[in-house]
Amino acid sequence: MRIGGQMFFTDYSMTPTELARALEERGFDSLWVPEHSHIPLTRKSPFPSGGDLPKKYYDVMDPFVVLSAAAAATKTLLLGTGICLIAQRDPIQTAKQVASIDQVSGGRFLFGVGNGWNEDEMANHGTAFASRHKLARERIEAMKVIWTQSKAEYHGDFVNFDPMMTWPKPVQKPHPPIMVGGAFPYGARRALSYGNGWMPHRSRTQYADVQALLPKFREMATEAGRDLGSVPITIWGAKENLDLLKRDRDDGVSRVVVSLDSAKGDKILPELDRWANLIRQLGS
Repeated sequence: MRIGGQMFFTDYSMTPTELARALEERGFDSLWVPEHSHIPLTRKSPFPSGGDLPKKYYDVMDPFVVLSAAAAATKTLLLGTGICLIAQRDPIQTAKQVASIDQVSGGRFLFGVGNGWNEDEMANHGTAFASRHKLARERIEAMKVIWTQSKAEYHGDFVNFDPMMTWPKPVQKPHPPIMVGGAFPYGARRALSYGNGWMPHRSRTQYADVQALLPKFREMATEAGRDLGSVPITIWGAKENLDLLKRDRDDGVSRVVVSLDSAKGDKILPELDRWANLIRQLGS
């Protein structure tokens, strides 16, 4: 089982190059970064984790910019969006960004996607909250066409373009893994429908214990005709607990992701050192 690290990069956090090097040196397999283009001052949607929205949500940097910096500073670390808000993004431009960072990183990009929770944020991008799931699916389908065909076209209810050409194509074939975030059962169904992995949170309020959901997810995969190896599970919200990590590993979880504060190295590096010790013990 692999362990990744996630941070909201801000102007008061570690830089992406600093954290990426620190993760790679300590045996982490991946760096994940979230996305919010902005946070409206109105709020129709509650924060999924409960309580007030943390300041870092307002301040977070663009994911593709910070991952490009991390790519230039590392050699083996995988680089993921966690998550890219595809319901708020133009699919043609996003497909080019994904392919470009996969090229820049030498095929190390993981395309973590999600459909979002902030209705007001989506509205400012012209996205209707009620239809965001169908919109997101079409955008994923359209991007797959762009990545895999020299003359791409797509015709859907929300996404529509006639034959066109765009490069680069991704290094990874047919495209970078599409890791779908979202709650059970709907996020899991979307992962099985068009994804290459499912990314649930361990502790968000809408979940039962995610561990109890894994057998149900595997049943759904069998019913959908998906090989379990093609939809690995990445659990967000890893705890510094060796017994829990071993349980995840033994239950077939592919990766867990540690959520790090938006802080400087004097706070984060000792935490990473503790995790490096757990990574060594987990591998022994």
